[in-house]
Amino acid sequence: MAIIKSAKKALRQSIKRRAKNIKKRRVLKDLLREVKDLLAEKKNEEIKKLLPKIYKTLDKAAKSGIIKKGNADRKKSKITLAVSRKS
Repeated sequence: MAIIKSAKKALRQSIKRRAKNIKKRRVLKDLLREVKDLLAEKKNEEIKKLLPKIYKTLDKAAKSGIIKKGNADRKKSKITLAVSRKS
């Protein structure tokens, strides 16, 4: 357990940041799962409406370090490719 005041504060901050990151990761996974389900149901119009939100979420996750930039780019590319194939 932290003894020094600054270490206690750092611990509090890291707990808050961890909670935020877990929430962001959950939102991201839910969005990706939703797209996967919509692709299976062949609902391209709904996916196209959802794409900007997905891109924004992926970019924010990459910016904050939840996922790496290349990972975000790869996911965006795969989603776009899948949507264009189903059209």
